[in-house]
Formats: sequence, C-alpha cells, structure tokens
Amino acid sequence: MSKSTEKSVFNCLYRHGFARVATCAPEIFVADPSSNLAETLVLARQAHERHVALTIFPELGLSGYALDDLHHQDALLDDVRHAIGELVKESRKLMPVLIVGAPVKVGYSVYNAAVVIHKGTILGVVPKVFLPNYREFYEKRYFASGASATETAVELCGQTVPFGPDLLFEATDLANFTFSAEICEDMWGPVPPSTIGAFAGANILCNLSASNITIGKAEDRNVLSDAQSRRCVAAYLYSAAGQGESTTDLAWDGHLAIFENGRWLAQSDRFSMTSTLLTADIDLDRLVQERVRFGTFRDAMREFEDRVKAIRRIPFTFDPPVDREIPLERDVQRFPYVPSDPARLDQDCYEAYNIQVHGLATRLKASGIKRVVIGISGGLDSTHALLVATKAMDLLNLPRRNVVALTMPGFATSSHTKSNAWDLMKGLGVDAREIDIRPAANQMFSDMGHSASTNAPVYDVAFENVQAGLRTDYLFRIANHENGLVVGTGDLSELALGWCTYGVGDHMSHYNVNASVPKTLIQHLIRWVIKTSQYSDELSKTLISILDTEITPELVPADDEGNLQSTQEKIGPYNLQDFTLYYITRYGFRPSKIAFMAQHAWSDQHAGTWPVNLREEEKVAYSLAEIKKWMEVFLFRFFAISQFKRSCVPNAPKISSGGSLSPRGDWRAPSDSRPEPWLKELRDNVP
Repeated sequence: MSKSTEKSVFNCLYRHGFARVATCAPEIFVADPSSNLAETLVLARQAHERHVALTIFPELGLSGYALDDLHHQDALLDDVRHAIGELVKESRKLMPVLIVGAPVKVGYSVYNAAVVIHKGTILGVVPKVFLPNYREFYEKRYFASGASATETAVELCGQTVPFGPDLLFEATDLANFTFSAEICEDMWGPVPPSTIGAFAGANILCNLSASNITIGKAEDRNVLSDAQSRRCVAAYLYSAAGQGESTTDLAWDGHLAIFENGRWLAQSDRFSMTSTLLTADIDLDRLVQERVRFGTFRDAMREFEDRVKAIRRIPFTFDPPVDREIPLERDVQRFPYVPSDPARLDQDCYEAYNIQVHGLATRLKASGIKRVVIGISGGLDSTHALLVATKAMDLLNLPRRNVVALTMPGFATSSHTKSNAWDLMKGLGVDAREIDIRPAANQMFSDMGHSASTNAPVYDVAFENVQAGLRTDYLFRIANHENGLVVGTGDLSELALGWCTYGVGDHMSHYNVNASVPKTLIQHLIRWVIKTSQYSDELSKTLISILDTEITPELVPADDEGNLQSTQEKIGPYNLQDFTLYYITRYGFRPSKIAFMAQHAWSDQHAGTWPVNLREEEKVAYSLAEIKKWMEVFLFRFFAISQFKRSCVPNAPKISSGGSLSPRGDWRAPSDSRPEPWLKELRDNVP
C-alpha cells in the first residue's frame, strides 16, 4: 500500500491490499426522501462501525424507483437535494465512501444518477446511460441518458461537482482502491459502462439497481454480475431495491451480491422485511496481479482506446485505518489446491485424475510405446502415479502387466512401506519386481571412498543420493530393456522446494504425471479413487494404510530411538509450504501478505471448514511465528537453490490454475536469482 506503514498494525486488512465493501438494501419509503435518508444513514453508520471502505445503495434509493411521473415534481426533487445535502454533512463523521441513487436535475433534464459522497464532499455524479423502455419500464419518459449529457459538472448542495458517465474514482492513499459506478440496465448492455471503467483502472465496479423481481431473474443478475467480474477482472457490487418499494405493478426482492473475478464472495437473503447490509473483503492486489498477467484484457482495451482516454479520474483521500486491528473476514482456504466444499473437491479430483490418465495415455499412444516402468516406495506419490499408470493401460485396452513396477529397498526401507508396496503392486495386477539396491550402493560407496562402505554411520547427501540415483538408474535401464517409458512420481511441492535428486534421481523421468500436483492434493486424489471404487475393496485397504503412513524419503536409517527421517521436519509442513507456493506463483504476492492470509487461515483449527476425510490429528494450527519461520525456508529454497532443477523437468500435464513449474508452462525464472528481496520484505513487515 502507498500509505506509510510505520505505525500500522499487522493484523489489519487495509495494510495488506484488501478493502472491505458493502452493498445495501434499505427499507424504501415511496416518495419520502427524508425517511429514505434516515434509513440510508442507519446503514451507512453500520458500515462505518464495520470499517467498510465503500458502500453502495439501490437505484433511486433516496426517492424510490417506481414513482413514474412523480420524478418530475419540483417538491420531490427539492426534497431529494435536501436529503443529499444532509447526507453530505453526516458523511464527515463516517469512514465509507457512499454511493446513493437519486434523481438529479441538470439543466433541462432529470437524470437517474449515482451520487458519490465521502467525508463531506460530493466526489461526482454518474448518470445512467442505458434507459430501459420496454415491457414494464418507461424510463425514457422520465429521464435523460447520461450518454447525451453535454454538461460535465453540476451545482449540487453548494458544491461544483463532476458530472457524467465517464468518471472514475481513485484513492490517493490506498493502492488500487479505484472504482466506477453504473446503474441497473447499464449492466445488461453488450458493452456496459463498467467495462470502460475497468479498462481505465477501476478494480471495483458498482451497480446501483432497482430491478424488480420475476421468476428466475435473480439468477440472471448473478450470471451477469459474475460474468462482468470475470471479463473485467474486477470486483462487482450489486444492490437491488427491496422492502417498501412500490408494488403497484411490480415486486422487489432486495437482492445483494458481491463477486470478485468470478468468485462469489457474498449474497444476501432476498425478500427481507427489514433493511439489509452485506459486506465482503475484496483482494485488490489479486485483481491487479490478474490483470498484469491477462494480456487479453490489455489487448481488448485498445479497441476502446478513445473512450478510455476520455475517462476523468477523480482523486480523493481515503485515510485507511491501518493503525488498528481490523481482521480479515474473507474466507481463506487453508488448502488453496484442495477445496473444503465436498462437491467442489470431488469435481477437482475427478478432473485432476483424468488429466493425468489422459496425459500419460496420449504420450504412450503418440510414441507407440506400450509399456511403462515405475518405482514404488509405498509412499503417497508413487502410489498415485501407479494408479494413474494402470488406469492409462485400461484406457488404452492394454494389459496391466505392461506396467513394470519395481520396489527397490535400501538402507532405511521399513518393512511397513515395503509390505504396502507389494500389496499395492499385487492388488493392481502389474508386473511386480523387487531389486535390493544395497549391494550396488555399497559398491559405489567403496568406489568413491565413502565411509558408508565400512558401515560407518555417515548419513550425508552423498549417502542419500547414491540410493536415489541408483533407483532412477535402474528404472531407465529397465525401461531400455523392456522398450518402456519411465513414469515419474515427484510432485509439485517437492519441485518447488528442490526436494528431489537432480538428474539421475527422482527429478528425472520420461513423463511425470505428478509434476503439477501438490503434496496436499495427492492424498485426496487417492481418497477419491477409494471413494469412487476404481479398484477392489482389498486394494482400498492397502491405499488407506499408505495414506496413514508418515511422509519420509526413507534414505537414512532410524535413530537409536526408532525415529524415522522426517521430510516435514526438514523443509517444513506441506500445509504451509503449499499455501505459500500457491500465492507466490499464482499471484506474486509479497511475503507479508501471504503470512497475513496464512495467519487468518491457520491460526485456529476450530475455525472455518476443513476438507473432508482429514483425520483429527491432521487438523492443526500454526502461530504467526511458525508461519514466518517456514516461509523463510520456502523463500530461500524456492528462489535461491532450486530453480536449476525446475529449468529441466520432464513433460507433464498441467493440473490446476495454481500452475506448474515447468519452464514450458507457467514458470520461467533464472537459476541464479537471489532471495533477498522476498526475505527482507518478510523480515521487515511480519512481527
């Protein structure tokens, strides 16, 4: 953010690129601006107490929408102006920018307008452009279109105010807090005014609507709001008239909704008998980062270059309250790659699994190769890769015996994982084999003069990688011998952290089905295979046993107390590392923002929802200190020591919008970059 953070509080959403917004449906009093003002102020004060930055109200909310010819009555228009003046006075004590709907007379025309007010100032008046004049609407009888307005300013409540549909409002002291307004029918046009506003830089698009309700119309509004937020890569705020609006010929439901780039953040209950305030926290940084990456957005902007250049920018001082705690109220998923909604997770697993299966099947079909070779450790990654490989054979109508699966026990292989590996291979009906790599490893230790050749407990990197390299070497040579293709098992999380043996190690294969699958998703894919009965009940028992096994590379023997080598004790919990990975690669967020979001998501294991099927002991919490500690590990490993491994990785299908780390796909970076900017930002801004 642009405002100094010297006195700012870490746990404040405005410090981290968020803004709280609100959309309102006040009880309407037909043709009674004074009463409508009072109800508007009640909601505006509630928004102030909730630390809201921007609050919108319905179309013609200060007068009532369904007034017909009353909109031309001087007494009514005078009372509306008085109500606006009173609202301006009261706004001096309120934090939010207020956007209210009102009929405004300019010259010889009355406009259906949005009046933008903040801290005693009318920032601008935006008239409606598209006036419906069909079915139940006769707006052209009462109002002029903003498109035909010749005036660029209006005298209102003792202020000379910018006027026109070409206004964009931008805070000078809260980065990316920029918004525009349109009114009801404007959204239904092929090119809504908000599209031009978005091209000019508006990240929040506001729609003040009346919109009577008929069967199915609420869904239409949601579809349009959702689509406009996606096309414009913006937040879209929608407010419709509700209780109290005239029901002479129409009915109203007080529909409120807030979308962010296609994400449905909030929606109100409709048909309320009382006034309603709906809030949501908008991620302004996310919207800007999406636009930076979305070249089509910039290309489309050129088609409207003249209109974009004509936009008038109205600066204002917002004074964000960064000196107090304002916790985030937005839902932040603990697992960005694993939705907590069961239906969404089921859909994601179905798609991910089939992307992997079809990716491998296509590679085999294109190459004419009918056999694959895969190493099986009894761990999660190789288990899932083997499931994918056997399903690819089924899809190609080839025998599962065409999958050559090898378990290759080493110096730290446990009887439990070895047993699981054999049960898995037998249960799938593949060509199961075992090669003990210890004799070959001892020979290599002897040849290279390593102390392990004399049984000395020297468990260094060479000790580990001799084993990892031998396993991969066997896989490639057996693939040559069998005219097969080596299927890789390493996952996205390991590649991000550099937790793989370069070259002749688990880094390399002919085709890696798991390369863009994060560790936190793997177990859910296996659970989905069980749930959907892809294989026998007996095999499902083996899969459950594998799911319950501690994650370990099994390269170093257990210590005297029987403790196994633990991956997550070395490189951090995958829960947190996958969280950081997603927001670093998907959005390029600064580390302190990711830490703020991680604290919100992970500080209380009893808050929020968890993905289904997680054991209670897996539902953990992390302190901000733990989050910071493991993020330092991530930033150093990701930016300083691992990119050279990602610069040469096997082909693999991209699985999710979270991306992949292939230089041919989503991620391109130099192998000799330094992590200092990220580490400094984290250390300077996270307490």
